[in-house]
Amino acid sequence: MNTSFLSATVLLILITDPLGNIPLFISALKKVKPERRRKVVYRECLIAYIVLLTFMFFGKGFLEVMHLTDESLRVAGGVILFLIALKMIFPGEGSHSANQITGEPFIVPIAVPLIAGPSAMATVLLMSTREPERMLEWIGALTLTMLVTLLVFLFSGKIHRLLGEQAMTAMERLMGLILTAISIEMLLGGVAAYIKKLA
Repeated sequence: MNTSFLSATVLLILITDPLGNIPLFISALKKVKPERRRKVVYRECLIAYIVLLTFMFFGKGFLEVMHLTDESLRVAGGVILFLIALKMIFPGEGSHSANQITGEPFIVPIAVPLIAGPSAMATVLLMSTREPERMLEWIGALTLTMLVTLLVFLFSGKIHRLLGEQAMTAMERLMGLILTAISIEMLLGGVAAYIKKLA
């Protein structure tokens, strides 16, 4: 699957799912003073950005140490994205744990895993190892994704009131459907590359 700058950005936005995470984000900040919330948003988005950048830059070295191939990572990434997509389409009960937070959230659960979750880490690692010569494009796609996430979280209250619960659920399931197709494409690409390598 050839990945352009635009498709990489869209993929990362779908995976980080800022719109779908608004209810959990609002719940996580319930006990934070209103004047502190903007600072918390900036801090958590910055931490998530640094975490994902780290995976992007040191992903190739990690694969070499673990003796993992590009094909195995593509298949694993496809499986992870597929599972994430299924959760977006068929959300289960008790999947949100923000109500257990006491005080101001720090790193967990907003930065990790809400924004920089396993699927996002696997995706940036996959992009950087498959085409390292396009690193500037991947950094740009990640930066744009984090800016979108930042804006969505800054205006989360207004967006939630404007769209309502039903519209947000419908949007999340639509994004899950798109992500399902992307995950299947990634999985098939990994399997095809492995078969070609054997042949």
